[in-house]
Amino acid sequence: MNYGEIKKCDIANGIGVRVSLFVSGCRHHCPDCFNSMTWDFGYGREFTSDTQDEIIGALSKSYIRGMTLIGGEPLEPENQPCVLELLRRVKTELSDKDIWCYSGFTFEELTGDSRAHTEYIDEILKLIDVLVDGRFERERKNISLRFRGSENQRIIDVKKSLKEGTVVLWQE
Repeated sequence: MNYGEIKKCDIANGIGVRVSLFVSGCRHHCPDCFNSMTWDFGYGREFTSDTQDEIIGALSKSYIRGMTLIGGEPLEPENQPCVLELLRRVKTELSDKDIWCYSGFTFEELTGDSRAHTEYIDEILKLIDVLVDGRFERERKNISLRFRGSENQRIIDVKKSLKEGTVVLWQE
C-alpha cells in the first residue's frame, strides 16, 4: 500500500485534532474529487512499519483525539490488509483514540456483496468508530456540510450500525 500524506494535526476530517492518513489508490474516480492525485495506487510513498511507528507516535500525543483514514480509497481491496494491520495496532496500543474512515463505498456495499467485501472488511469495520460513506457527487456538493462534501454522504456510527444490523447515523 502507498500513501500520499500524513497530517499530524488535522481538524477538518473528524472531531477534534486528528492524525489523518491519506491512502493511495481509488477506482471510484468521482468527478471534481478534491484529492484526485491519490487515485493512482503508486502515488506517494510506500506504507512501511516505520510509517506505522510514525503514526502511532503522532497519535500518542494527549491532544490528539484519534485517527482518520482518507484517500484515495482506504477500503480498496488492495489496501485492506495494511489498513487492518494499522487499525489493530492503534486499537491495541492506543485504545482511547477513535478511528474515522472516509470511503466512497457505502456501508451497504462494505457489508454486502461488492468488490470491497473481502476477508478483511468485517474486522476492519469492527475497529472503525465512524464511517463517512458514499462517493462524492459534484451535483450534490454542499460546502456547508460538516465532515462531508456532498449531500448523499452519511456519517455513520459503525459500532451501533453493526449491532443493530442497519445504518445508524453518528451523533456528536
